[in-house]
Amino acid sequence: MKYAIVESGGKQYRAVEGSTIDVDRLPVETGEKIDLPVLLVADGDDVQIGTPLLGAPVKATVLAHVKGPKVLSFKYRPKKRIRVRGGHRHQYTRLMVDAIGGEGK
Repeated sequence: MKYAIVESGGKQYRAVEGSTIDVDRLPVETGEKIDLPVLLVADGDDVQIGTPLLGAPVKATVLAHVKGPKVLSFKYRPKKRIRVRGGHRHQYTRLMVDAIGGEGK
């Protein structure tokens, strides 16, 4: 199975052709095609590692902008009547991996 390790927003993701990945929100419209920088490509026993990047990018299509699960934070100080509840939902961009860069690059 061919896969690649790509970088987006300072984080690394495992990309497989035909699958989706959720990355931190990107300033692109739904339906646009983008290129992601590739750090590593593996196809069975053949592994290519970039120094720091490989020449052929991973091509992906933006499917949607989605919200992650709600994360709650709760601060509590006993005997002081301090109870603070807050939370947020992280913004993600869902990408469909169309193609992993060409061989030998």
